[in-house]
Amino acid sequence: MSDKVPMTAEGYARMEEELRHLKAVARPEVIKAIAEARAHGDLSENAEYHAARERQSFIEGRVGELEDKISRAQVIDPATLSGDTVKFGATVKVVDEDSEEETTYQIVGEIEADVKQGKIAVTSPLARALIGKALGDSVEVATPKGPKAYEILEVRYS
Repeated sequence: MSDKVPMTAEGYARMEEELRHLKAVARPEVIKAIAEARAHGDLSENAEYHAARERQSFIEGRVGELEDKISRAQVIDPATLSGDTVKFGATVKVVDEDSEEETTYQIVGEIEADVKQGKIAVTSPLARALIGKALGDSVEVATPKGPKAYEILEVRYS
């Protein structure tokens, strides 16, 4: 897979920090735990050994996943973008045309998405509907509860 993975500089920095932590802290800890568990003798009935091996497997898998994503990262700094048209990295304030409820979302890479923090994946139905639209436009999004209409109140890049 050589597809570029779009992400913000903030998301890239978080991934690098997690990778650094896994390599510098978690990996040495699990190696030490495996060595200590081995010292207890019979490995076939040693729950600590099996738990440590499982943790090591998770860490190595996550390290590989992060290294892959970092190597394919296409870092986009929203602060370098501008305009009234919604693009990757934009922070968009919308109003639900039925409930009048206002919500603000930032359009980010899939790995950074966190709806609770107002970060939606560029691949999400709402983000796909918003991309390319401008201030004042209305968009309709298919949701599990049926179609929803939103009006774009604000587009900013920061």
